[in-house]
Amino acid sequence: MELREFFSEDAMSLDLAGTTKDEILKELIGLLKLDDRSEQMLFKMLKRRENLGSTGIGRGIAIPHCRSLVVSKLRVAFGRKLAGMDFKAIDDQPVQFFFLIVAPPLEVSNQYLPVLGKIAQFSKEPDVPARLLGLSSPAEFMALLPEKGV
Repeated sequence: MELREFFSEDAMSLDLAGTTKDEILKELIGLLKLDDRSEQMLFKMLKRRENLGSTGIGRGIAIPHCRSLVVSKLRVAFGRKLAGMDFKAIDDQPVQFFFLIVAPPLEVSNQYLPVLGKIAQFSKEPDVPARLLGLSSPAEFMALLPEKGV
């Protein structure tokens, strides 16, 4: 399994506009192009997950994730906010890079946790934050994944 299979260039934003956690989550959800009702349900699920503990894993990276009936298969999105923002990350540093993962409650292929693990592994690579900062297009992001062996 390669992460590249799950990402698509139209589900990425290299210039998120939100200034609050809620606004960022809504922008990320918007990248999945769901209907309004589904977006609202997904937002509630992600908020509930964030209330359990921030998905900010440190090094400027957050991986908001949940299971929801609004998707029929695993979906991911990537967003970047160059200025960074407080996302209550475990290292108390601003978050600039957001990887959204949404999977259905019952998933035959069971890729939710492996994808989450691969993104976490990718995030731990020493040069990844700097490389993500330097991206000028979604295509560059897509090329970075196989380069890093994820």
